Amino acid sequence: MNFPVIFSISRTHLLSRMKQTVTASLGVTFGIGAFIILVSFMTGLNEMLDGLILNRTPHIHLYNQITPSPEQPVDLADAFKSSFNVVQSIKPKRAQTRIHNGLPILNFLRNDSRVKGAVPQVVAQVFYVSGSIELNGIINGVDILEEDRLFSISDYIVQGSTLELARTENGIIIGAGVARKMSVKPGDIIQITTPSGNIFPLKIVGVYESGLADIDDIQSYANLKTAQKLLGQSDNFITDINVKLHDLELAKPMSDKLARQFGIAAIDINSANAQFETGSDIRNLITYAVSIALLIVAGFGIYNILNMLIYEKMNDIAILKATGFSGFDVKMIFMVEALIIGIAGGILGLIIGYVVSVIIDHTPFETQALPTIKTFPVNFNPLYYIIGIVFALVTTFLAGYMPASRAQRIDPVEIIRGQ
Repeated sequence: MNFPVIFSISRTHLLSRMKQTVTASLGVTFGIGAFIILVSFMTGLNEMLDGLILNRTPHIHLYNQITPSPEQPVDLADAFKSSFNVVQSIKPKRAQTRIHNGLPILNFLRNDSRVKGAVPQVVAQVFYVSGSIELNGIINGVDILEEDRLFSISDYIVQGSTLELARTENGIIIGAGVARKMSVKPGDIIQITTPSGNIFPLKIVGVYESGLADIDDIQSYANLKTAQKLLGQSDNFITDINVKLHDLELAKPMSDKLARQFGIAAIDINSANAQFETGSDIRNLITYAVSIALLIVAGFGIYNILNMLIYEKMNDIAILKATGFSGFDVKMIFMVEALIIGIAGGILGLIIGYVVSVIIDHTPFETQALPTIKTFPVNFNPLYYIIGIVFALVTTFLAGYMPASRAQRIDPVEIIRGQ
């Protein structure tokens, strides 16, 4: 097989039927381009939505859950031990919201190699005071810099910064809904009242907007010690521990083990966001199904064009075989044509896909639900471009193989007789 000669003949065939060649190449181009645009935009959108939940949700949340006692006094009485006892309207047992031995548990988690980080939290029920108006609220006392490292709080701070809160002892990053209702801004002083009647002035150092109105209307952030002072508690008072792992898959078994080991409630991220996880999987499935369908449609278009090209080249095939070219040589000529179309169309498709993706990435996109997102999200993962060009080559190879095999079996004598 003389490859330079085969390549020269393939090029001549393609150039002599330029309209068909361009049509076949554009079929690959738009198929690959549409694949790149769709998969980049949809996966970018999915990652953004996943990030809104996963970035600010701990992989494991430890807290002290108040529940009714599983053993009632009647069950402990000797006279009723062997009886079937039914107790109605069971009241929860009196218990504190604090985690018992919270600091030792926190140190244990931080020394675990599977744990990326563990942060304490104090949740305080408060009232935001505005003149004669009191608004219900929640202040989360946290180690703000560590919280930002693990859960990217700064992504949702629209005014101020986490550093300002870390430097201000009696500072607060207030929810955007509360800020709008009370007409306050960074630098103002806000009065906080606890259920016990204590009043504390806090300086607003930032505004937090998650995009969820129910959260922004009540939730704010303060330093851990500030929240402990609000509740009149000591430095070892902790109501919650949020854990971030290196491997998300360990969340479920590890949360079950921690709950048994320390006798506290533990919930993993998959259990807390089961519906969101299902929705994300369905979106990804639809994205890849539509993308693959686009490539398959492009492949059928190439097959039809090459099939017609071979039909029109019957005389050329007969001449080639009559002059000494083998059936395999003829097959290789049309296979090379298919691969040339695939390479040219695939590269052009990648370029068009990338250019359009960049345009989408710079298109303004602003909504109150996503205050920190300014443009449409696009994922420029190089893997998608590798998949696109490989699929273009594989598709054109398969699309050209059957027509080329047909050309290999053509009998030149029958064609010449027909002429």
